[in-house]
Amino acid sequence: MTTTTQARLGDQAVIPLRTLDPAAPLDDLEWVDDAIGDARVVAIGESAHYNRETYELRHRLLRYLAERHGFGAYAMETGFTEGGRTDAWVRGGDGRLGQIMASGLTSLTGLWRQMGAHLEWMRRHNATAGRPVGFYGIDLGGQNASLLPGLDAVSAYLAQADPGFGIDPAIRETAAAFAATSAFAAPATMAAYAQLPAGTKDALTAGLADLAARLKGRRLEYVRRTGAEAYERALRSMRLVVTLEAVVRDMSRGDQRSVMYNRDAEIADTVEWILRREDRIVLAAHNGHVQRWPGVLPGMDPVTPMGMHLADRLGEDYLVIGATFGTGQMLNADAAAFQAGTLFAPAQPPEPGSLDALMHASHDGPFVTDLRRLSPADAEAVRAATVQRAGFGSFHAPVSPLDAYDLVVHLPHVTGAEPDESALACSPPEVREVFSHYKPQ
Repeated sequence: MTTTTQARLGDQAVIPLRTLDPAAPLDDLEWVDDAIGDARVVAIGESAHYNRETYELRHRLLRYLAERHGFGAYAMETGFTEGGRTDAWVRGGDGRLGQIMASGLTSLTGLWRQMGAHLEWMRRHNATAGRPVGFYGIDLGGQNASLLPGLDAVSAYLAQADPGFGIDPAIRETAAAFAATSAFAAPATMAAYAQLPAGTKDALTAGLADLAARLKGRRLEYVRRTGAEAYERALRSMRLVVTLEAVVRDMSRGDQRSVMYNRDAEIADTVEWILRREDRIVLAAHNGHVQRWPGVLPGMDPVTPMGMHLADRLGEDYLVIGATFGTGQMLNADAAAFQAGTLFAPAQPPEPGSLDALMHASHDGPFVTDLRRLSPADAEAVRAATVQRAGFGSFHAPVSPLDAYDLVVHLPHVTGAEPDESALACSPPEVREVFSHYKPQ
């Protein structure tokens, strides 16, 4: 009988992370200095959403990159339009943190204590920093299901820029018929959209296209009335609304590939929009978005993620830190259980031969490895790892790590983040209802 030995990286490839505590001294992150070079966008991935350790890691890395390298923006996989409220707050604006966490971030990303601590640090930092750190959402917004947040932002802008113009009320009326207020309401939103008459859907598509054309065509006069920044934000929100409407339409007919293509191309455009305002950005999103390798979901052919768009456009200015983990909890892939409050489920062990298994066998604590500086033997071990945990149950997606990432950080054990009571108190009723059944494991 023969046994196989799990491949592992050599000790020279392992750069240990002493702690994930964002408030701890940062000297164990000095490897970052050489690793990032002059990259303008440093992307930090994750295997699954809402893990405590991922929030803490990103917080700590942002602190280092802001304090030591002058990074001026944190761009996150959350709604663009809603993120403007969060940006105003971290720059010293009014409002209670719980309200900002509930309404200034989307898809449940803001409802956790670790995210609240991150925002509090940004606000404290900005109070005294010569170079403040802005907050930006990159995603479509409206829980990736509702047009209302973006559409209402555009309407408010036009009230100032073009007070004699009235948006066709049928546009908002139709959009309100499938308006999700949270991730838990998104399935009902999709069902409501599917019930709309075909002519109503087509009229919405045409109406949004006309509105987008009006915004674009009247740029010079609008800028004269409101200033360039207000105009550019409204135009970006409009572009995201148009894309989100196409995404909802594609989802209603089961076209998941077009959903991913359209969404990721648009969020890449949003990152470039931010780059026109900020010199250097920390970009936080799922591995499947940041990687320079085709993305795959269960039962779906590969698609082009945001990371491939950014790599094509930015070249060496785009650096990717992928993420793996070993044991613990991850987002529950059982949709019914998730909707009932079992938000997390025990993670299955990494699949043999996966990047996660290789990393997990290489060191007991959290660590990072630079894939560009591996020995020939370590490079071959990484090359042999052809799949990676994707964050959907036991599904492992095909990947070529040496092409997808520049560095990989490994978290040996992950847990669910801690719900923030002040954020939940400001959340829609269905969110409070689901979380009332949530019991941390």
